[in-house]
Amino acid sequence: MKILALESSALAASAALWEDGKCVGLYLQNCGLTHSETLLPMAENLLKGCAVPLSAVDLIAVARGPGSFTGVRIGVATAKGLSWGLDKPCCGVSTLEAMAWQASHLEGKLLCCCMDARRGQVYNALFRAEGESLRRLSEDRAIALSELLPELTEAPVLVGDGASLAAKALMEAGLPFTLAPEPIRIQSAWGVALAAARAPQEAWGEPEPVYLRLSQAERERLAKGNTA
Repeated sequence: MKILALESSALAASAALWEDGKCVGLYLQNCGLTHSETLLPMAENLLKGCAVPLSAVDLIAVARGPGSFTGVRIGVATAKGLSWGLDKPCCGVSTLEAMAWQASHLEGKLLCCCMDARRGQVYNALFRAEGESLRRLSEDRAIALSELLPELTEAPVLVGDGASLAAKALMEAGLPFTLAPEPIRIQSAWGVALAAARAPQEAWGEPEPVYLRLSQAERERLAKGNTA
């Protein structure tokens, strides 16, 4: 089976081609360009470079969030468009779980996946690396670092674009940790492909963005309504 995976939930954007457990190709940009302009051409160039026609792809996979509201929307919309156009199934996966799969080879380690959620919070989930599999220890959530630290009763491996925030908080608290190397730490479509490859077919369908909390515009609108 061939999986075309897309990741645009944070600053970096990437596309990956997975086939029967093998990374056939990975195209990643971490330069801050607009995902709406780069993600689809990135996927097309990846397939062209791998000499794989789009019609040969069996499954479209995408990081459905949490993450940047705009980035998540762009990724999900692009994946849906490809799925509809090709009449191929689509699978949305947790951005945090996809990040954890990139470090799943760290047998026995506590994986602390973090994305910067602003306002003193991170999007977070905890996993246990078990070689060729992961064990989820918490649900995806938006959590304050002060609330997260008491849960880290052993030295975690920090992954994600919010890993440096967690590292700073752990350092200030005098707690041990390991900051994953950047190629593993940064969100990547390869992790999306790994997560999708292990997702049951019941999870295939039309993914919807997962934000975990309201956008700033929505919060402001609600606040105005409450004071009216």
